Amino acid sequence: MTQTVETFRFSPEMLAPAARKPGISSFMRIKNGADFLEATIRTHADMYDEIVAVYNQCTDATADILARLSQELGPKLRVFHYVPNAHPAGSEGHAKTSGDAPNSLVTYSNFALCQTRHQWVVKLDDDHLAIPDAVAAITTRLRRDDPADAKIMHCFSGLNLMRDAQGGWFVPSEAPVSGKGDIGYFRVTEGTYFTHDPRFERFVRGDIERKFAGWFYWHLKYLKSGGGFANYDLAANPDSRYARRHARMQEAALWDLAQTKRALRPGPLRHLRALVDKKERLVIARDTSITHSFPQATLTEALDATTPDWRKWLDTPQ
Repeated sequence: MTQTVETFRFSPEMLAPAARKPGISSFMRIKNGADFLEATIRTHADMYDEIVAVYNQCTDATADILARLSQELGPKLRVFHYVPNAHPAGSEGHAKTSGDAPNSLVTYSNFALCQTRHQWVVKLDDDHLAIPDAVAAITTRLRRDDPADAKIMHCFSGLNLMRDAQGGWFVPSEAPVSGKGDIGYFRVTEGTYFTHDPRFERFVRGDIERKFAGWFYWHLKYLKSGGGFANYDLAANPDSRYARRHARMQEAALWDLAQTKRALRPGPLRHLRALVDKKERLVIARDTSITHSFPQATLTEALDATTPDWRKWLDTPQ
């Protein structure tokens, strides 16, 4: 059953950490995510106690997919239609709209977060194809409820996938990796919520420290309709950071897995920066772990080894 939400105002006490149940919730904010929405939900559902799916301004089959899956998955999948038009990140509307307005991406994000009911929460995008063993390992760990884990945001990343004209699998040189400390599992407190940045919604985490936990998904953003940029309303925002990124992506070289590993290998200057920069330390931990996480020679072999049913969702004619 889909719940419709006409307006919302956020305050931190709505997060109600003391009232939350043990377990793990994920929340999704979806706009025209039909391409890989079902793949994302099905490859994660078994490992979470609930998935909160909130959709906004969708003109594709998103609502129908969510309605069908909610009938099948029952209370595991809770669906909300957020009616106010949330301005996309990078748009003039987002930059000029107060973060507490109902049509702010910040308010939309905080609404989704507030609907979760479990102590641990993670943001899940509609283009994340799970690496099941890796996700199962972190969720099993968090369910042990070690007090030390509650002080950490367990950040994770995914390789961005693209296809060439012949259907081969590659990683774009312009944006090889998704996840630079912005997504992760965290224990909800009244200090974990979204705030306004003129460029995007910014997640604040109170006194929780970020640590890299692993490679937990394949990022399908650039395989989506519109090349992954359809939701940024670039025609109305030609000067946005996403318009510039879109232009760079058009010219980006495609790397195989070996090239990706070499390109991500941190050099001496990055190691020096890491001495004083916590985020650089996190990214170095991410980049140095890629060879161990994906020891295979090719992306196809890595997909086969980590996500055995990937072809069900991805290996279709382009």
